[in-house]
Amino acid sequence: MKHRKHMLAALALSSLLLSGCAAAAGSVGQADTAVIPPSSSAAAEAGHAGGHNHGSSPSPGAPQAQGPSDAALMVCGDQPMDRLTSILDLDSKPHTVNNWANSTFTCTYHLTEGALEISVREAKDQASARTYFDAMQALAKDAKPIQGLANLGFPAFETADGSAVFQKDNFVLQVDATDLPATLGPESITRNALAYQLSTTILACWVEHH
Repeated sequence: MKHRKHMLAALALSSLLLSGCAAAAGSVGQADTAVIPPSSSAAAEAGHAGGHNHGSSPSPGAPQAQGPSDAALMVCGDQPMDRLTSILDLDSKPHTVNNWANSTFTCTYHLTEGALEISVREAKDQASARTYFDAMQALAKDAKPIQGLANLGFPAFETADGSAVFQKDNFVLQVDATDLPATLGPESITRNALAYQLSTTILACWVEHH
């Protein structure tokens, strides 16, 4: 089963590199004309380390930039949206709300089952990103390293309740599915598998982008 997962990861990365990856359209802090609620904004400003109830977040390591990079905006772009819609066999694309705070761009996908949150922390350099990643892993509850081919060559970990975190260059990507049921969609995919598949979709876009 593990070998199959590794092969799927490699195939997913290879196939996605053949297609274009686009950033999200529209202005930051707005999506489908809905402004992010203050409570979600506060969560983003706190860093939201390790998902829900995983302890306090690491201290910020990079100053607030003017705005998110094109790479960060991709977490609210067509590729993860299409992937999510396909995996869950949704009739329509879910409503999203995004936010930029504390050097972190967050895109929240509002599903019937709950909220799926994808965030990107933009550090000043790769070393700072790794320090932030290590702090997240240390603070996360029941964190387990993603190893072998499954991590696509990047530092990565997952939590038992459905969160996946990867570090690439000066970015720390977190796909937080902890608000969702243990399984969902017609194929009863686990939230951990969903978080992992969306992570690899975004990483493939980043590899192409850079």
